[in-house]
Amino acid sequence: MNDVALFFAVFLACIVEAVEAATIVLAAGTARHWRSAMLGLLAGIAVLVVAIAIAGPAISLLPIGILRVVVGGLLLLFGLQWMRKAILRASGYKALHDEAAIYEKEVAAAIQAETGSRRGVQDWYAFTLSFKGVVLEGLEVVFIVLTFGTNQKNLPVAAIAAGVAVVIVLILGIVVRGPLSRVPENTLKFIVGVMLTAFGTFWGAEGAGAVWPGADTSLLVIAPAIAILALALVVGMRRYRLSRTPAPLPAPMPVTVAAASGGGDLTDGPMDAAADYVPSPAPRPAATLGSRIRSFGAFWYDFIIGDDWQIAAGIGLGMLLTFVVSTATPIAWIVMPIAVVFLLPYGIRRAMR
Repeated sequence: MNDVALFFAVFLACIVEAVEAATIVLAAGTARHWRSAMLGLLAGIAVLVVAIAIAGPAISLLPIGILRVVVGGLLLLFGLQWMRKAILRASGYKALHDEAAIYEKEVAAAIQAETGSRRGVQDWYAFTLSFKGVVLEGLEVVFIVLTFGTNQKNLPVAAIAAGVAVVIVLILGIVVRGPLSRVPENTLKFIVGVMLTAFGTFWGAEGAGAVWPGADTSLLVIAPAIAILALALVVGMRRYRLSRTPAPLPAPMPVTVAAASGGGDLTDGPMDAAADYVPSPAPRPAATLGSRIRSFGAFWYDFIIGDDWQIAAGIGLGMLLTFVVSTATPIAWIVMPIAVVFLLPYGIRRAMR
């Protein structure tokens, strides 16, 4: 992969996460306090820059074989998760990602939150909402920058690509002062999912000992093949869903009963107030050190493994088989593509249960 390809690969992947982070920052600024939201944005970016500066050199010290196994496995985990969600959305089994709806939800929550200043910040809620949104969404940006940059031995180009994506989205968000709903985010996520899966398949197999025919040019076959597989799944699932959708039934007529007062709906009455009553949630117990450690571990497990550990196990098994096969035959590269062909529909089927 040359520098131009590296730049655009990281740029496309990071712009998706930047749009999601911008939605949270815009909600915090619009509903609460712009200065506090921008301070949270800058603090979040500073944390991410420090993370790249510390983790980048540390990861680059790994041997190239181990680095490609780690990078390939992580890219496959992220890529298959992105592709699974994109296929479910495109086929109609999952609602499309709607930045406008997310923006409205964040604004409503921000309006209802308490107002207070802390540590020199006028609106602490706006600051923390913006900061957490940038850091949480930005962690995937850091991951993409580190994996692509360190594997290609060109971390500065990957970091510049991520920075350009963030700056472009930030400028657009400031100009528009609203959610970037016109950005084709669902399409971008589909493309990025294909891209991450393709690079993960390539680097994972290479790190496990396989030798790809044509070296880097084999990516020109791997990526289109994965895209064709994903599109075939979308078409097949959409047709299956439509064939299973029953014809709409006529709307039932409301049932009423006459009353001395002139009549009323059967649902009228004092029992409805009791039925609609929702008890207040019990107060949360104070967080202990053990609960914080568990929460920290649960966050990283969910961030890396996701909601289906079997996919992670399948990726690990595929790399192990690649290593075993590579000791006996030069066509060990075929193992990981076969694993992807199996794991992608398998993960989709598990998500639909």
